[in-house]
Amino acid sequence: MRVARAINSLVEAFERLPGIGPKTAQRLTYYLLHVPQTELDRFAAALTNLKRDTQECNMCHNVAETNPCDICSDTRRDQSTICVVEQPLDVLALETSNGYLGVYHVLHGVIYPLHNIGPEEIKLGELLNRLPQASEIILALNPTMEGEATCLYLKKQLEARYFAGKVTRLAHGLPVGADIQYADNQTLSHAMNGRKDY
Repeated sequence: MRVARAINSLVEAFERLPGIGPKTAQRLTYYLLHVPQTELDRFAAALTNLKRDTQECNMCHNVAETNPCDICSDTRRDQSTICVVEQPLDVLALETSNGYLGVYHVLHGVIYPLHNIGPEEIKLGELLNRLPQASEIILALNPTMEGEATCLYLKKQLEARYFAGKVTRLAHGLPVGADIQYADNQTLSHAMNGRKDY
């Protein structure tokens, strides 16, 4: 049976998204066929405006509507405490835990040699440029092999620059191998409050 080009095109577009396989892509596409056109138009507009109405904060590299972002420009936050995370979703997760009042630095990835991602491909250099203003660096990377390797690399870079502040790591209330974005608020709050020297 020949499938309409519009259907094939959307299935292929969904398959390019992370975590979406062929069956899920087909289900999503056929679901959208039954959605009213006005809903599809709103969905398409939201996709179109996603990049247009967001930007990367030039201080922390989080995705926001303004530059600098609301967190970096908030004078009530401790600008000298920098929590280093992998992705913008991690900032969102930590913010909902209401347990942290410093600022962030989003690396946009981790060192992952198997995928040819080295220190130059993530925002490590930008973090090192922020060191003169920092009194504490909190390493809040996911407890995976790559996250741990990135933490070790960063710790060595901090030592090489004679960073005089504290370097801490989130407490391991987070299960090894789990992503921060999937942890519940209480676990994140305990992990933040129980951080230790690294």
